[in-house]
Amino acid sequence: MLITLLVLAVILLVVYFALGLAVHITLGIGGLIIAIIIWAIIGWLAGVLMKGGGYGLIGDILLGIVGGLVGGIIFGLLGIRDLTSGLIGTVIVGVIGSVIVIAIGRLISGRRVA
Repeated sequence: MLITLLVLAVILLVVYFALGLAVHITLGIGGLIIAIIIWAIIGWLAGVLMKGGGYGLIGDILLGIVGGLVGGIIFGLLGIRDLTSGLIGTVIVGVIGSVIVIAIGRLISGRRVA
């Protein structure tokens, strides 16, 4: 699961930046630490919603990255911009994206979805 999330995170980040969808924000070390904490919270919340627990710290962070990107792309394609702004909106969109990633992963692997 961790390897799959890592590969997905790298691929989606490359695609995300290559398509020019990323907002260019200068992150200092503090911003990076905050981003990692938010990604961990997103992954943990999605894990709790989908199976009753998280995927470990690294798994939660990777799931948060992938889920945030997937959620951002989906909400962007749907034209929903209001929900994606601010910290709470970012967490909501990330959790929804992470739940989608978990559900798709479970469908592919044959495990139960919820």
